Amino acid sequence: MGALLKFHTADVAPPDRARYWNEIADRAFTGTFVNVPGEDFAGKMLSWRVGELDMIRTDSSHSAVGRNPLPQNDERLILHLQCRGNSEHMQGRSECTLQPGDFVLASPHHPYAIRLTGHELLVVEFPRAPLAERFPGIDDALMQRMCGATPGGRVFHDFLLSLWQQGERASEDPEWEIGVNAVFYDLAAMAVRGAQRPSTDAGEADMRRRVLAMVAANLEDPALRTTSIADACSISVRTVQNIFAAMGTTPTAYILDQRLRRAADRLVARPDSSITEIAFELGFNDSAYFTRCFRQQFGAAPRDWRMGRKSPA
Repeated sequence: MGALLKFHTADVAPPDRARYWNEIADRAFTGTFVNVPGEDFAGKMLSWRVGELDMIRTDSSHSAVGRNPLPQNDERLILHLQCRGNSEHMQGRSECTLQPGDFVLASPHHPYAIRLTGHELLVVEFPRAPLAERFPGIDDALMQRMCGATPGGRVFHDFLLSLWQQGERASEDPEWEIGVNAVFYDLAAMAVRGAQRPSTDAGEADMRRRVLAMVAANLEDPALRTTSIADACSISVRTVQNIFAAMGTTPTAYILDQRLRRAADRLVARPDSSITEIAFELGFNDSAYFTRCFRQQFGAAPRDWRMGRKSPA
């Protein structure tokens, strides 16, 4: 297992940021190049290899990404999962747009391009064969937007985020790597299969997707609540409540859960940010309330979680 590597444009002079970002992008995925709009470009990237999985997590201002094709001697696939913002993906004659939670599979053996707003993306490149064994129709699924609002999509999304929480703590354990890789392929196949299955009510599924995407994009807004969701999606408060009731929760409980999950992830991914800063970024106005909620959900205080202790010291 490779070491978790961290990169940040804040450490680079503005005139050198485009060159620096292109160097680390090509280092992460050979042949990748990035067009940035100017010297005000800002980005952070985490890069990690776990078994067969080459992964990055990138958070940056808007840009355009392209990639030259890899040789065909080792057939691979690449997955882009949208965490924040949106992106437009193009390969050959196919195009798709991702909203928060959505993902897409593409081939790195053919040129592709991505237009990105300010965003956060999880990207994983991996061998094609293990996923094709679990989902034989994988070639037909390439460059198709996979909805992240399906049960399989949400589990897959949570699994990928949870991996990064282990980045600083994972040991050199080959069995752990093998297990993580097997779970990745199983969950990826389940997510793709679920995203392609026709919904019994396409309108309801699309509405749920829009609502969850709106919530994911606005978790940092302290005013996010049932009424603001309804207003943003042009639906009634009752409809919002019914959507979450069908998921076995309420809008308030779901928003709190998602904020805490994102906070748990950021506590590990951004060790230089204070706990209070992360709490306020995610819409909490009271750090003590944040700590209390975090302990209730994860069984550990934020500080202990960051240090890798799952229960208070």
